[in-house]
Amino acid sequence: MKHTYPIKGMHCASCALSIEKELNKLSEVKEVVVNYANEKLTLEVAGDPDIEKLKKVIGSVGNYELIIEDEHHKKEGGHHDHGPKVDKQKKLMIWSIILTLGIFLINWFLDIESKNLLMLILSTPVQFYIGGQFYKATWPALKRFKANMDTLIAMGTSVAYFFSLAVIILELDLHVYFETASAIITLIIVGRYLEARAKSKASNAIKKLLELSAKKARIIRDNKEIEIDISEVKVNDSILVKPGEKFPVDGEVIEGHSSVNESMVSGESIPVEKSVGDLVIGATINQNGVIKFKATKVGKDTMLAQIVKMVEEAQGSKAPIQRLADSISSVFVPTVIIIALFTFLSWYFLTDIGLASSIIYSVAVLVIACPCALGLATPTAIMVGSGRGAENGILIKNAESLERAHKITTIVFDKTGTITKGSPEVVNILGNNDVLEIAYALEKNSEHPLAQAVINEAEKKKLTLKKVSDFKSVTGRGIKASIDSNTYLLGNLPFLNDNSITLSNNQEAEITKAESMGQTALILAGKNEYLGVILVADQIKETSKKAIEKLKDMNVKTIMLTGDNELTAQAITKEVGIDQVYARLMPDQKVEKIKELQKKSEVVAMVGDGINDAPALTQADVGLAIGTGTDIAIESANITLVHGDLLKVAEAIKLSKKTVQNIKQNLFWAFFYNTIGIPLAAFGLFAPIFAAVAMSFSSISVVLNSLRLKKIKL
Repeated sequence: MKHTYPIKGMHCASCALSIEKELNKLSEVKEVVVNYANEKLTLEVAGDPDIEKLKKVIGSVGNYELIIEDEHHKKEGGHHDHGPKVDKQKKLMIWSIILTLGIFLINWFLDIESKNLLMLILSTPVQFYIGGQFYKATWPALKRFKANMDTLIAMGTSVAYFFSLAVIILELDLHVYFETASAIITLIIVGRYLEARAKSKASNAIKKLLELSAKKARIIRDNKEIEIDISEVKVNDSILVKPGEKFPVDGEVIEGHSSVNESMVSGESIPVEKSVGDLVIGATINQNGVIKFKATKVGKDTMLAQIVKMVEEAQGSKAPIQRLADSISSVFVPTVIIIALFTFLSWYFLTDIGLASSIIYSVAVLVIACPCALGLATPTAIMVGSGRGAENGILIKNAESLERAHKITTIVFDKTGTITKGSPEVVNILGNNDVLEIAYALEKNSEHPLAQAVINEAEKKKLTLKKVSDFKSVTGRGIKASIDSNTYLLGNLPFLNDNSITLSNNQEAEITKAESMGQTALILAGKNEYLGVILVADQIKETSKKAIEKLKDMNVKTIMLTGDNELTAQAITKEVGIDQVYARLMPDQKVEKIKELQKKSEVVAMVGDGINDAPALTQADVGLAIGTGTDIAIESANITLVHGDLLKVAEAIKLSKKTVQNIKQNLFWAFFYNTIGIPLAAFGLFAPIFAAVAMSFSSISVVLNSLRLKKIKL
């Protein structure tokens, strides 16, 4: 089971890494990811986690706290609000700015004996109250012989502060650096406030999703309408939804007709018509008719709750590209401390600049070296990218899938329910007006999907249902029955031949032509003669052809794997423009085909919707499930296309490309900044105050660059 919990008190990427390493030592933990960007712990354990043990381990690492949210919060998806943290940082920032400005004004404009003492009084609360968070995080880390970002800041500012304090106590004729220590803390606090604000924007996707849900439901109990809280709705409750209202939970329409705005799950603005038997999704908006529906999924089982869960898991997971940043962060801080010490010793012993300047140059090295930008580079882009996908009906299960999707070279499609609608329809009737009416009577007792197509067409035309006797069904062949003492046959060509009914060359040619176009012929005959044919086809989705064209423009090879016959498969392949087709395949044969492609170094994606597609979706490098398909298919896939529109496949690849591009930009600037900044500080070309500005700017710029993903057009 995967569990997600917020963690309070993390200040940098190395905080997250330290917690992660400690939790990985626990035998019951299968997988652990601590995400600094969204301040979440995602944990996979066998059974239920021991919360007290987790709290103890996390607390032993540093000043960190595991937050267990109340049940109400959990029902709403376990969202962790950044608001209080942003407010606290804002208060600290304001006080820090006021006190630091006071120190600078005293330093610049006062020329009195007690000047240094006044600066000491103002800088002490900045150093130990506002900057206390750095000491709180540093002390537990030092006890375990570890160092993090807070260690660098605490060391740098402490050196400047205590050196200045020594100057006052020993009455030395040296410059004091209270303004430097306070300015560093202030600038970092300002940076953290801006970063917290930007991060709260980056995690807005979940907040927006949670705001979509209805809060109340109007249910029918004992023939009375009563309004209850959404958490009290039970499966099989009858619920009434009026125009303009949201559907509170998922269900099936039992009365009424309306058009429903499903844009929140599909990204599509065109309303979908709903009538008796159709499924409705919680949080979608009923537009013009009154609908009564039966609740089928409530609470954490609703589609909205599943979407929130998937987005949270994706945002909490790690992309492979992040491992590089993690491995650097783990050795980064100790390396910086060594460089700072070397800087001090070199300047002090090899030059004549004196003790004060040597200390200040080493302080600049400590302050400028920030692994925060490295730690934020990947997770912020993943958070915004997966959130953008969710807004467009593309649900990404984990960061690895989002990163891998841009490498896809071949896409394998299932046919039924993926390229086609998955529900056969009558496309043509050859013969007189009675053909459909007779077929309707014969098929009314059949369970076959093709029979349903005939029934739907007849009921749409409001035909009379005739009484049938002597009904006999022959599996894989057809139906034989009597209506008004007349015997009729309805089925395929071999079935008619078995019953000694022959067709003319023209009639056979007509049927062969229809089958070559992917249509199935239901031939109707009387006792001794051919009466007509009903042509049934599983219609191709409106967007399938355009989707294949888009993928070809992206140089992606397309293949169709289907259990259907060769003739139908070829017809559909030709119509939508797929490159290659393999017909009459069993589920295990689909898996083998994908393995063959992978052996040729192809990065294979599989798009499917049925239970039979689950093994192939799991085998593929990236599995994309049609959201209108089975739960097993969705569970087996890495990405779910909520509305079953194949155009979303190309959009998912584009989203992956843009996200990976963004991560690479972030990592480049994070590496570039440290590569340039540390030598400049070591050579005395960067004052500590400017180092603090540059350090804060690096983290903020990475988050702001990630936020650009919110604006991309898919």
